[in-house]
Amino acid sequence: MQILTRPEGTEPGDLNVSRRLLGGLFFAGYAAAAVSAQASPITTDERDLKTGVVMIPSFDRAIPAYIARPDARGKFPTVLVVSEVFGVHEYIRDTCRRLAKLGYVAIAPDFFVRHGDPAPLTDFGQIRKIVGDTTDAETQGDVNATVAWLNAQKFVDPERKAITGFCWGGAVVWLACARARDFRCGVAWYGRLDRPAPGQFLGEPEREWPLDKAGVLKCPVLGLYAGKDQGIPAKDIEAMREILVRTRKVGSDIIVYPNAQHGFHADYRATYDEAAARDGWARMLAYFAQYGVAGKRF
Repeated sequence: MQILTRPEGTEPGDLNVSRRLLGGLFFAGYAAAAVSAQASPITTDERDLKTGVVMIPSFDRAIPAYIARPDARGKFPTVLVVSEVFGVHEYIRDTCRRLAKLGYVAIAPDFFVRHGDPAPLTDFGQIRKIVGDTTDAETQGDVNATVAWLNAQKFVDPERKAITGFCWGGAVVWLACARARDFRCGVAWYGRLDRPAPGQFLGEPEREWPLDKAGVLKCPVLGLYAGKDQGIPAKDIEAMREILVRTRKVGSDIIVYPNAQHGFHADYRATYDEAAARDGWARMLAYFAQYGVAGKRF
């Protein structure tokens, strides 16, 4: 059994997780383009949870979202989980279950549904097209719709919401926390900070990026970054730190794991770094608790 750390200290029974070796076999449900034969993904069971897919009415259509929550009475704090470019595959669903085991309502909307499902694809060109066709307006509209849906649920404490996201979703966290006052805090895992060059993936001039909006953050954000990330240079991290200090965004901070690579939390990928992932997870939970979004025992 592997136990993930809670801010108030790990106790037996918090999580019931195990590791399954992949060997040379494809592990069904994980992103086809990124799964590693050497990976050992954490798998979290559904005991004492309610899980499934809900349809959320967004601005132009209903979008599916995976949800995991405690199978218990009461109102629980919520974490909106924003996926990588690979969409809502098994790693994202398992992340939701891990949070639900700690007393959260965790929900992961399918932000790419209008344009396709990147999870089963192996061609990065096809994946980039799906993600590139997903506009800022669509993404923020779906964030807004998910928040509205959560606020209407009897099992949600509407005053205690946080947001976290990975890679593409990490950038979404920064932007969502700058655009609206829906969350008490956010935790961004290795989200790109600056605009790509014109002509590069997601380099369209109409897209906003975290460095564009950091000065107007409406809640604190913790960034978790990798020192060996080939796509997010140290100068961008330092630029973000400078803006946060200059604009007095008290509570916002960035942690860099010097020896980690991009995707260090993704336990199904070759870049997984267990020490950095565990430390980042513990910091995330502590950050949620610091800003009033602590998990509730059930």
